[in-house]
Amino acid sequence: MNTETPSKKRHFLHAMLALFVGVMLWLPCIQCVYTPRLSAYVHAKKIAPRTQKLASTLLADWKNPHTRKKLLTRMRKSNAEWDFMGRSFLVWALANMSLRTPKQKDLYIELIDSIIDDTLTLERTKGMAVFMLPYVHNKPFVMQPARSQFLDGEIALMMGVRRLVREHLPYKKEMRKRINIMVSRMKKSPTMSLESYPDEVWLFCNTTSLAAIKVGDALDKTDHSVFFRRWIQTAKKKLIHRPSGILISAFTLKGRTLQGPEGSSIWMSIHHLMLIDKAFAKAQYTLAKKQLIRGLYGFSYAKEWPPTWKAASDIDSGTIVPFLGASASSSGFALVASATMKDHALLKRLLASLQLAGFPRETDKTLQFLASNQVGSAVMLYALVQGPIWEKVIKKTTEKRSAS
Repeated sequence: MNTETPSKKRHFLHAMLALFVGVMLWLPCIQCVYTPRLSAYVHAKKIAPRTQKLASTLLADWKNPHTRKKLLTRMRKSNAEWDFMGRSFLVWALANMSLRTPKQKDLYIELIDSIIDDTLTLERTKGMAVFMLPYVHNKPFVMQPARSQFLDGEIALMMGVRRLVREHLPYKKEMRKRINIMVSRMKKSPTMSLESYPDEVWLFCNTTSLAAIKVGDALDKTDHSVFFRRWIQTAKKKLIHRPSGILISAFTLKGRTLQGPEGSSIWMSIHHLMLIDKAFAKAQYTLAKKQLIRGLYGFSYAKEWPPTWKAASDIDSGTIVPFLGASASSSGFALVASATMKDHALLKRLLASLQLAGFPRETDKTLQFLASNQVGSAVMLYALVQGPIWEKVIKKTTEKRSAS
């Protein structure tokens, strides 16, 4: 018995060593299989081939009433917000696609208008809660009359990007109304930000609103530059998580932290803040990348929280992969931020991870990631086609400044 034990231990150690060596040899090779050519997903002017397939899949789903109803019903059972956000990201993507492929502009505008009009109809007939989680009814909003920055910001931005592609007077009136309401109320807030849920202010929603206001400036020759400077100053003073240096994701109207830095908020906020304060956005990107991005052998993913903030997973973060701390939500929005910053090295590594873990199903004309859902696919599409709309906003703003 005693004489056999060392022999068994040696065999076990040899087996473990062989397994370890095999894995170490295998991992560098697997990236060759899953790392895509960046040009398959991203193009400076046009829509890249695989991104076009992803778009075709999403558009087919939205155009087919039966498929659309089935997908939206499934999402709303989990989270009514996903229905709304799926609409927003698809509209924002289609606007960018309209500028990339002008021959398809009429088709894309028709679909954009159908999505916006359906969204406005639901909001008008069923109230803002139709796109929100049930706890919106748990207590009253602090600022009255009750409004949600979640809806106001994204709807205003949907109408704004549509108008940048081609002016539409009915949306101009509604967009100006929402922007004026948001700006007036934000000026009264101690944090210069507004509630999405009762006494629950989200960075994501407020930076979306800032982007919508900036788009409005480009379209309607208004100027909110002083307002933007005040917002950035307030954010630096009241909304920074000091240990990490990253903006917090949720807080009360008076500024008490509810949720610290989160990948599911900061990446998209960085994208929007590029329109408002480029230097601040770049600084936040550097901090978030250092503390949230992890990877190995050509693959990268994003964590939901930096090491200095501990929290439990929720509906926004989604499932967190044990040990790695990888968040599908944070990784998806990191695609948007890395594409915005033209950080092609990170973008390529994130796409490699998507190819590996997203279970892609590809045909000659379609591409679907089975591990995702409608809103996740819309976020991916937006990440890979965004650029032209922001460039147009910056160009119009620069021209206006030069003329004055």
